[in-house]
Amino acid sequence: MDTQLKKGLLEMCVLAVLKRGDSYGYQIIKDISVCITISESTLYPILKRLENNGCLTTYSVEHNGRLRKYYKITEVGEQKIQEFLDEWDQVMEIYYFIGGREDS
Repeated sequence: MDTQLKKGLLEMCVLAVLKRGDSYGYQIIKDISVCITISESTLYPILKRLENNGCLTTYSVEHNGRLRKYYKITEVGEQKIQEFLDEWDQVMEIYYFIGGREDS
C-alpha cells in the first residue's frame, strides 16, 4: 500500500479508536491491529502530529507506580473523522475509475 495513503488511513484509525474512548499507546496499537498492522515507531509520530494539529490532547495517569500517557480526541479530531467519511464517496469513485469499472 502506498505510504502516504496508509499514513492517512492510520491517522483515521487512531482517531476512530480515540472516539470510542481515551487510550494509551500500547492499547491503541492493539485496537488498530485488528484491521491494519502498526508499530510503536509508526504510532507515536502519528500521535504527535495529531496533537500538533489539535486533533487530540494528552494527560497522564499513574498506573502501577508509573505515569501512563493517555490520548483524548478533540472536537477538531471528530470533525476530521467526519470529513473523511463525507469524502469517502469520492474516494470510491476514484477506486472504480482506477479499476476500470463504471458503476459503483
